[in-house]
Amino acid sequence: EVQLVESGGGLVQAGGSLRLSCSASGFTFDDYTIGWFRQAPGKAREGVSAITGSRNGRTYYLDSVKGRFTISSDNTKSTAYLQMNNLKPEDTAVYFCAAGSKRSYTPLGQGRYDYWGQGTQVTVSS
Repeated sequence: EVQLVESGGGLVQAGGSLRLSCSASGFTFDDYTIGWFRQAPGKAREGVSAITGSRNGRTYYLDSVKGRFTISSDNTKSTAYLQMNNLKPEDTAVYFCAAGSKRSYTPLGQGRYDYWGQGTQVTVSS
């Protein structure tokens, strides 16, 4: 059974940091792109960051988080991370991790992804 479990969300003041984790099981972690998405109330889900499988490990970021967020993965633990620094109130959302193998789709597009976690809430106060 495929599982993706996010953790690390919470409440933080603007300018603060959080580190999200995505623990994966039930598939070959190295073969998949891992993506982080977020959805704020009343808004569409958007791709925040992605990292391709370990063979090349390319990273991708939404423009608004470049320089503040860093994605990484530990294949020995089948876990991906999203380090979020200098958080802003507009980063408030439920954050989801996803695993995908559909390479014809952009890494920050939902179409690439086969499996999704349940999400973790990130709230940034001003």
